[in-house]
Amino acid sequence: MYRREIEVELKSLKKMYPVVTVIGPRQSGKTTLVRHAFPEMQYTSLEDPDVRRLAQADARGFLEQFPKGAILDEIQRVPELLSYIQTLVDRENTHGMFILTGSHQMELHEAISQSLAGRTALLTLLPMSLHELSSAGIEISLDEALLKGGYPRIFKDQLDPIKAYRNYFQTYVERDLRQLINVKDLTQFDRFVRICAGRVGQILNLEEIGGEVGISSHTVKEWISILEASFIVVRLHPYFENFGKRLIKSPKLFFVDVGLAAYLLGIENITQMSRDPLRGHLMENLVILELMKERFNQGLDPQLYYYRDVQKNEIDVIFKAGHQLIPIEIKSSKTFHSEFLAKLKFFQNLVDDRAPKGYLIYAGSQEQKIHSIELLNYRNAYKIFAD
Repeated sequence: MYRREIEVELKSLKKMYPVVTVIGPRQSGKTTLVRHAFPEMQYTSLEDPDVRRLAQADARGFLEQFPKGAILDEIQRVPELLSYIQTLVDRENTHGMFILTGSHQMELHEAISQSLAGRTALLTLLPMSLHELSSAGIEISLDEALLKGGYPRIFKDQLDPIKAYRNYFQTYVERDLRQLINVKDLTQFDRFVRICAGRVGQILNLEEIGGEVGISSHTVKEWISILEASFIVVRLHPYFENFGKRLIKSPKLFFVDVGLAAYLLGIENITQMSRDPLRGHLMENLVILELMKERFNQGLDPQLYYYRDVQKNEIDVIFKAGHQLIPIEIKSSKTFHSEFLAKLKFFQNLVDDRAPKGYLIYAGSQEQKIHSIELLNYRNAYKIFAD
């Protein structure tokens, strides 16, 4: 059991809400987390076909097995249970009665908004962060981190990441997503996902992807929404505000786990990773997900965006902290160069006192402040939110 930082927030919310729902990708550690946090609670998994049939046949009778509540794993398999859970928790008026987990955002959000609005806290558990790995005594290089990603089982069982992600992709992505979108040509869908990996860290162009795959831009948009709802990809949206400049309005595409992106790109070892032309984009993907994980682990929305105008002035990440807009640049270089600060200074001049500080995250070990800009090693990206 690796210590997950979100456990503190999970235990706190259990004391405040009748239901706590933990969502996240398959194999990100949701089941292990909730069972470790609440060993005294009864547990059942709705992935089990026998259990699922019983719950679907008689929801009320099924829940009677758990008079004091329970952990219900993969609740999206039987979303109709949520209406009965609502009735139960309203009647019992007890905090922490049910802990739910799920791995599909779209189905769960819709069901929860209808049945458990105001009754459940919602947490997102992503694969392990570099900080969590380090706390477990696992120290890996940047190229290892890009290749292995953050799924706990890869480290726990010392799996070959290429074979692990191959199995993950075939078992979960192809099986689950094919059911969700009713894909007839699995080869075409496979090609679509790999083309998305080739655009990691780039501005999303639906027409261009559709042209390469041989599908319409409408289908591309639909498939990306499904990938996002299933915690395969995440879109980083541009920050909109009238700065007197025309701004780019399309999101950037990233993968929820950089190791899966590396597998889809056909990168099989450290040597290939160190030479791959997309290594810089993968590094950006890694850091952005580190920032998201830290915010989610605190029970907060990420509040992360990017900035780009038509003159190609760009900031990799904007963290919106109330009225402030904190610019963050990401570089895969181990060596600091003063020109790395140019974009950060441009944005600080653009928004004036709304950006009192900025961050340069890079692969170098030297950390220091240069006027209002702080240099951080990528492993310490989480410290941005320490203030």
